[in-house]
Amino acid sequence: MHAPVSIPEFWILCRSAVAGLPEQPPIAWPFGATTEHADELLELVLAGTKTGTASSFWDYEATDEPLPAAGDLSIILDGAGDPRAVIETTDVQTIPFDEVGAEHAHAEGEGDRTLEHWRQVHERYWREHSENPRGFEPDMPVICERFRLVWSR
Repeated sequence: MHAPVSIPEFWILCRSAVAGLPEQPPIAWPFGATTEHADELLELVLAGTKTGTASSFWDYEATDEPLPAAGDLSIILDGAGDPRAVIETTDVQTIPFDEVGAEHAHAEGEGDRTLEHWRQVHERYWREHSENPRGFEPDMPVICERFRLVWSR
């Protein structure tokens, strides 16, 4: 395990290892809504199992955050808030929840990687942790992202 470093220090390390990255660090965030979930999902990213994620379009509307786009870089934090990895978004599609396919569920890398598991976990997540008053609906717009691991510490 590495000693914690600040995001600017982490970004300097990353830029020294990966040519062509911008000078300013990208947005930093953890997966999930809890410390444990952030650590579990980060480990899946680091193992190469998790290459996709899904977000509620309604949450982006509620928080007024910019929507993800192909080419975006992100620093992924662990459950303690320490920077651990950099990912690059490779594809973004907005799809109704009930039309998200098995391929995307598999790319998210969680549980048994089936669509049934993905639907159960994500419905529960959005019912419990949505940042918008609508929460979950079967046809809600879901932002399905694919990404690649650029660098990890």
